[in-house]
Amino acid sequence: MLKFNYMKVILSSEEIERALSRIAHQIVELNKGTKDLCLIGIQRGGVYLAERIAEKIESFEGVKVPVGALDISLYRDDLSRRKTVPAVRKTDIPFDITDKKIILVDDVLYTGRSIRAALDALMDMGRPGEIQLAVLIDRGHRELPICAQYVGRVVPTSRDETVEVRLSEEEKVVILKSSRAVEQ
Repeated sequence: MLKFNYMKVILSSEEIERALSRIAHQIVELNKGTKDLCLIGIQRGGVYLAERIAEKIESFEGVKVPVGALDISLYRDDLSRRKTVPAVRKTDIPFDITDKKIILVDDVLYTGRSIRAALDALMDMGRPGEIQLAVLIDRGHRELPICAQYVGRVVPTSRDETVEVRLSEEEKVVILKSSRAVEQ
Protein backbone atom coordinates (compact mmCIF):
# COMPACT_ATOMS: atom_id res chain seq x y z
CA MET A 1 0.00 0.00 0.00
CA LEU A 2 1.34 3.41 -0.94
CA LYS A 3 1.80 5.99 1.75
CA PHE A 4 1.46 9.66 0.93
CA ASN A 5 3.54 12.31 2.60
CA TYR A 6 2.75 15.27 0.39
CA MET A 7 -0.60 16.97 -0.10
CA LYS A 8 -1.46 20.08 -2.06
CA VAL A 9 -4.97 21.54 -2.20
CA ILE A 10 -5.80 22.44 -5.81
CA LEU A 11 -9.50 23.32 -5.43
CA SER A 12 -11.26 24.67 -2.37
CA SER A 13 -14.97 24.19 -1.69
CA GLU A 14 -15.73 27.61 -3.21
CA GLU A 15 -13.67 26.83 -6.31
CA ILE A 16 -15.48 23.50 -6.75
CA GLU A 17 -18.78 25.36 -6.52
CA ARG A 18 -17.71 27.90 -9.18
CA ALA A 19 -16.43 25.15 -11.48
CA LEU A 20 -19.71 23.23 -11.23
CA SER A 21 -21.69 26.42 -11.92
CA ARG A 22 -19.57 27.11 -15.00
CA ILE A 23 -19.97 23.53 -16.24
CA ALA A 24 -23.76 23.69 -15.74
CA HIS A 25 -24.00 26.91 -17.77
CA GLN A 26 -21.74 25.54 -20.51
CA ILE A 27 -23.84 22.37 -20.79
CA VAL A 28 -27.04 24.36 -21.29
CA GLU A 29 -25.34 26.76 -23.71
CA LEU A 30 -23.70 24.09 -25.87
CA ASN A 31 -26.90 22.02 -26.02
CA LYS A 32 -29.10 25.07 -26.70
CA GLY A 33 -31.26 24.36 -23.67
CA THR A 34 -32.25 21.23 -21.80
CA LYS A 35 -34.37 19.32 -24.35
CA ASP A 36 -33.51 15.58 -24.26
CA LEU A 37 -30.69 16.28 -21.79
CA CYS A 38 -29.79 13.70 -19.11
CA LEU A 39 -26.90 13.53 -16.65
CA ILE A 40 -25.32 10.19 -15.72
CA GLY A 41 -22.67 10.12 -13.01
CA ILE A 42 -20.03 7.42 -12.81
CA GLN A 43 -20.09 5.77 -9.38
CA ARG A 44 -19.03 7.24 -6.85
CA GLY A 45 -17.83 10.82 -7.19
CA GLY A 46 -19.42 11.39 -10.59
CA VAL A 47 -22.90 10.65 -9.25
CA TYR A 48 -22.65 13.34 -6.58
CA LEU A 49 -21.28 15.85 -9.12
CA ALA A 50 -24.04 15.02 -11.64
CA GLU A 51 -26.68 15.68 -8.98
CA ARG A 52 -25.11 19.02 -8.12
CA ILE A 53 -24.87 20.06 -11.78
CA ALA A 54 -28.55 19.11 -12.26
CA GLU A 55 -29.50 21.25 -9.24
CA LYS A 56 -27.63 24.21 -10.72
CA ILE A 57 -29.33 23.77 -14.10
CA GLU A 58 -32.72 23.62 -12.39
CA SER A 59 -31.94 26.79 -10.43
CA PHE A 60 -31.34 28.92 -13.53
CA GLU A 61 -33.41 27.10 -16.19
CA GLY A 62 -36.35 25.98 -14.05
CA VAL A 63 -36.11 22.48 -15.57
CA LYS A 64 -35.36 19.31 -13.65
CA VAL A 65 -32.84 17.35 -15.73
CA PRO A 66 -32.96 13.55 -15.13
CA VAL A 67 -29.94 12.13 -13.29
CA GLY A 68 -28.72 8.55 -13.23
CA ALA A 69 -25.91 6.58 -11.62
CA LEU A 70 -23.65 4.20 -13.56
CA ASP A 71 -21.43 1.50 -12.08
CA ILE A 72 -18.57 0.50 -14.40
CA SER A 73 -16.83 -2.04 -12.14
CA LEU A 74 -17.51 -5.05 -14.35
CA TYR A 75 -16.70 -3.14 -17.57
CA ARG A 76 -13.14 -2.25 -16.57
CA ASP A 77 -10.32 -3.64 -18.71
CA ASP A 78 -8.11 -4.36 -15.70
CA LEU A 79 -10.38 -6.91 -13.96
CA SER A 80 -8.00 -9.81 -14.61
CA ARG A 81 -5.04 -7.84 -13.21
CA ARG A 82 -6.70 -6.91 -9.93
CA LYS A 83 -5.87 -8.85 -6.80
CA THR A 84 -9.26 -8.12 -5.27
CA VAL A 85 -12.77 -8.22 -6.67
CA PRO A 86 -14.04 -4.67 -7.28
CA ALA A 87 -16.84 -3.34 -5.12
CA VAL A 88 -19.90 -3.35 -7.36
CA ARG A 89 -22.15 -0.37 -6.77
CA LYS A 90 -25.64 0.39 -7.96
CA THR A 91 -26.47 1.39 -11.51
CA ASP A 92 -29.68 3.40 -11.39
CA ILE A 93 -30.78 5.03 -14.62
CA PRO A 94 -34.56 5.50 -14.21
CA PHE A 95 -35.10 6.79 -17.76
CA ASP A 96 -34.67 5.55 -21.31
CA ILE A 97 -31.37 6.78 -22.76
CA THR A 98 -32.35 6.12 -26.39
CA ASP A 99 -31.88 9.25 -28.54
CA LYS A 100 -31.05 11.37 -25.46
CA LYS A 101 -28.15 13.78 -25.01
CA ILE A 102 -26.22 12.10 -22.24
CA ILE A 103 -23.78 14.13 -20.18
CA LEU A 104 -21.49 11.55 -18.58
CA VAL A 105 -20.02 13.00 -15.37
CA ASP A 106 -16.90 11.90 -13.50
CA ASP A 107 -14.70 13.50 -10.88
CA VAL A 108 -11.21 12.93 -12.40
CA LEU A 109 -10.22 12.19 -15.99
CA TYR A 110 -6.88 10.38 -16.12
CA THR A 111 -6.07 7.58 -18.60
CA GLY A 112 -9.54 7.51 -20.17
CA ARG A 113 -10.07 3.85 -19.35
CA SER A 114 -12.92 4.51 -16.89
CA ILE A 115 -14.70 6.57 -19.54
CA ARG A 116 -14.23 3.78 -22.10
CA ALA A 117 -15.80 1.37 -19.61
CA ALA A 118 -18.69 3.80 -19.03
CA LEU A 119 -19.29 4.10 -22.77
CA ASP A 120 -19.45 0.31 -23.08
CA ALA A 121 -21.90 0.12 -20.16
CA LEU A 122 -24.12 2.84 -21.66
CA MET A 123 -24.20 1.15 -25.07
CA ASP A 124 -25.47 -2.02 -23.38
CA MET A 125 -28.44 0.01 -22.11
CA GLY A 126 -29.54 1.65 -25.33
CA ARG A 127 -28.48 3.97 -28.10
CA PRO A 128 -28.07 7.57 -26.94
CA GLY A 129 -28.32 10.30 -29.54
CA GLU A 130 -25.12 11.85 -28.19
CA ILE A 131 -22.71 11.40 -25.29
CA GLN A 132 -20.70 14.30 -23.88
CA LEU A 133 -18.23 14.22 -21.00
CA ALA A 134 -18.00 16.54 -18.01
CA VAL A 135 -15.22 16.20 -15.41
CA LEU A 136 -14.21 18.25 -12.42
CA ILE A 137 -10.47 17.57 -12.93
CA ASP A 138 -8.53 16.65 -16.07
CA ARG A 139 -5.08 15.52 -14.94
CA GLY A 140 -3.72 14.36 -18.31
CA HIS A 141 -1.81 11.13 -19.06
CA ARG A 142 -4.41 9.80 -21.50
CA GLU A 143 -3.95 6.25 -22.78
CA LEU A 144 -7.07 6.37 -24.94
CA PRO A 145 -8.28 9.13 -27.32
CA ILE A 146 -10.86 10.57 -24.91
CA CYS A 147 -11.39 14.21 -24.01
CA ALA A 148 -14.00 16.08 -22.01
CA GLN A 149 -16.22 18.84 -23.40
CA TYR A 150 -16.63 20.34 -19.93
CA VAL A 151 -13.73 20.61 -17.49
CA GLY A 152 -13.65 22.28 -14.09
CA ARG A 153 -9.87 22.52 -13.99
CA VAL A 154 -6.92 21.08 -15.91
CA VAL A 155 -4.23 20.06 -13.44
CA PRO A 156 -0.89 18.79 -14.80
CA THR A 157 0.31 15.91 -12.62
CA SER A 158 3.00 13.28 -12.60
CA ARG A 159 2.09 9.60 -12.73
CA ASP A 160 3.25 9.10 -9.12
CA GLU A 161 0.72 11.61 -7.86
CA THR A 162 -2.89 10.84 -7.04
CA VAL A 163 -5.72 13.34 -7.43
CA GLU A 164 -8.35 12.87 -4.76
CA VAL A 165 -11.70 14.65 -4.90
CA ARG A 166 -13.12 14.94 -1.40
CA LEU A 167 -16.82 15.70 -1.45
CA SER A 168 -17.75 15.41 2.20
CA GLU A 169 -17.47 17.62 5.26
CA GLU A 170 -14.36 19.50 4.16
CA GLU A 171 -14.84 19.65 0.43
CA LYS A 172 -11.67 20.03 -1.65
CA VAL A 173 -9.52 18.49 -4.36
CA VAL A 174 -5.97 17.52 -3.43
CA ILE A 175 -2.89 16.06 -5.07
CA LEU A 176 -1.13 13.38 -3.06
CA LYS A 177 2.41 12.22 -3.80
CA SER A 178 3.61 8.81 -2.71
CA SER A 179 6.49 8.67 -0.27
CA ARG A 180 8.39 6.51 -2.78
CA ALA A 181 8.28 9.38 -5.30
CA VAL A 182 9.31 11.99 -2.72
CA GLU A 183 12.37 9.96 -1.67
CA GLN A 184 13.76 9.83 -5.23
